[in-house]
Amino acid sequence: MVEGNGEREGGVDQPLTIHGVVLSSRLIVGTGKYVSFEATQKAVEASGADCVTVAVRRVNILDRHSENLLDYLDPKRYRILPNTAGCYTAEEAIRTARLARAAGISDWVKLEVIGDPKTLFPDNEALLTATRTLVKEGFVVFPYTNDDPVMAKKLEDAGAAVVMPLAAPIGSGLGVRNPYNIRIMMETVSVPIILDAGVGTASDATIAMELGCSGVLMNTAIAEARFPFQMAKAMNYAVRAGRLAYLAGRMPKRLYATASSPLEGILTG
Repeated sequence: MVEGNGEREGGVDQPLTIHGVVLSSRLIVGTGKYVSFEATQKAVEASGADCVTVAVRRVNILDRHSENLLDYLDPKRYRILPNTAGCYTAEEAIRTARLARAAGISDWVKLEVIGDPKTLFPDNEALLTATRTLVKEGFVVFPYTNDDPVMAKKLEDAGAAVVMPLAAPIGSGLGVRNPYNIRIMMETVSVPIILDAGVGTASDATIAMELGCSGVLMNTAIAEARFPFQMAKAMNYAVRAGRLAYLAGRMPKRLYATASSPLEGILTG
């Protein structure tokens, strides 16, 4: 069961529901680039997120005999979303997802198949192949892709639970570079669009939500902030504010001014 995009019934919100799981927050946060596991824990708590993504290949989550990130994230409180960051082929990504499930972490997976080490843009052909395979194996797949409406539809048809387009290159902090494609994607697919990669500050997250995205995933914007705890709180408020603004429906843009107070009934002498 998934929530579609652009649902706006009389300004009343509905919770984000993915594969029968209700998420109380529309913000998903990553756990990389922090100075310590303690700092990660504090930022995650401040973000208000209840879904947290963890890189299987880069963070120690499989070895339970040494200090482990999962010791700092209560699985009763957080939905752990393993990701396949660092994988450059469909085979690598599939194997990494299987490892995470075999370790008892989750059958949810944020699927990344990188096509270029400099830009970290996705290899969409390999991504689609991996999505098809993992869906057949019972995974709930969150594929990271570019902002291409055609690929978004192909991923939905392959069984992806959501589609996660980039706002800008990973870790760039450039914000939403192509809002028009994001809007077209929301008209193209019925699964949730969760914006992933490129958010730099709170206003970027708000813009994404005002466009009608179902959620936002971020890591670097919080982890590399001067004060990650404060930025995590800002992102919490930003996502909620953007969602409320989307539900409210903004006023139309106009070329010329219109008076805020009515002119009718004003006495003239």
